[in-house]
Amino acid sequence: MDQQDRSAHRQQPGLDAAVAALAERGVDVVRLGYPDLMGSERARDLVVSRFARTVGDGVAFCRTIYGTSPQGDVIALEHGGLADGLPDVVAFPDLATLVDLPWEPGVAHCIADVCDPDGAPAQESPRTVLRTVLGRFAELGMRPVVGPELEFYLLEPDAASPQGWRRYGEAPGNVYVAGRKGDPEGVLLRMLRSLAGLGVDAVAANHEFCSGQFEINLWHSEALDAADRAFRFKSAVKELARLEGKLATFMAKPFNDEGGSGFHLHFSTLDDEDRPLFDDPSGPGGLSKTALSAIAGILAHAPALSALANPTVNSAKRFGPDTLAPWLIDWGLDNRSAMVRIPPERGRAARLELRLGDATANPYLLIAGVLAAAYLGIRDGLTPPDPLEGYGYDASKAPMIPQDLPAALAAFEADTEFTALLGERFVAAFLAFKRDELGRFARWVTDWEFREYAYHL
Repeated sequence: MDQQDRSAHRQQPGLDAAVAALAERGVDVVRLGYPDLMGSERARDLVVSRFARTVGDGVAFCRTIYGTSPQGDVIALEHGGLADGLPDVVAFPDLATLVDLPWEPGVAHCIADVCDPDGAPAQESPRTVLRTVLGRFAELGMRPVVGPELEFYLLEPDAASPQGWRRYGEAPGNVYVAGRKGDPEGVLLRMLRSLAGLGVDAVAANHEFCSGQFEINLWHSEALDAADRAFRFKSAVKELARLEGKLATFMAKPFNDEGGSGFHLHFSTLDDEDRPLFDDPSGPGGLSKTALSAIAGILAHAPALSALANPTVNSAKRFGPDTLAPWLIDWGLDNRSAMVRIPPERGRAARLELRLGDATANPYLLIAGVLAAAYLGIRDGLTPPDPLEGYGYDASKAPMIPQDLPAALAAFEADTEFTALLGERFVAAFLAFKRDELGRFARWVTDWEFREYAYHL
């Protein structure tokens, strides 16, 4: 962003009109939020009567928010951390994302772009990372389209549980049901209605495979909008659960006796004239060379991509045979046991579904990673291996995805072609953040260790 662009950003065209419209609707507070590296929302509530003045030169936040763990630990970052005196970033509202919060009368929500104090985009910002990758697709004359699918568990308080929570509506076999059978208090239905007024384009909801697990489907759109909606959706679901006295968790695998929660992404791309580029009736499986190369790129960079798709020490516990989560680096035609599934629709609906991600993934980073891998495949004209036939958990058929976070981070750091598209400063911050997580986990005594060893040893 050159100096002229930075000045234009600071001037915030349309700000006065936006403030007037907010006041007319009776909105007196704007919640300005943005994702950290985990995808959790960091935010500040701003008074509308002083909004234009407050955001004119950006709203300051400590840059170390990108180096703050879920437990509040401050992690040493190469740029902007303790060694640099904990400097600021500034957040500018993206006024196109302003929307009233249906469950908070008088409050609107706005997603922020995070910048350096000179107005340049902050390179640690997940929204910046995604925009950078989208710039590469623009060079190819392509506009990626993404449809997010997210699963989560709803929990209710339980003083007798070691964690203080139990699964909401506990019952076996409520697979893909709707209504009070799987949602005895109607929580999911109230969530769906609230989300309808939030602009996230939630279109369907149901009880998922496991007890207490739910899924709300979002419609597809261009990639940045899809990431914004998925980010806003996750924050909203957690907030709506709190209003119900419950906890919504997108943790990859919160229970030993139930399956994990996925973050599946449907991905295709259009050209500058809005024509679908993944469909070709004469191609193998009805897919174009562009689609096949995108698949090949995702397979080639899957080990590195797994660091963004499965970003916690808990993530790999979701994997394994018969889990409906992928285990191998493969693809298949309408095969849900494959890492990359090709749904049966063609024409404008021709697309791939990446099933690698779990629900803890940061939407911006997961989408950026998928697009970066696909871009490399398209740019280099890669060709995928033959599609999977049959069972997708036979390790003799394809290489395995990384089986823990250390292996995923090693693959991420080693794949310099992939990480170059995401930005050097982001990559350094992400690796520092995740390696600190590994170090803290390695030093923590778990209940499994005590149960396994204390009595016998």
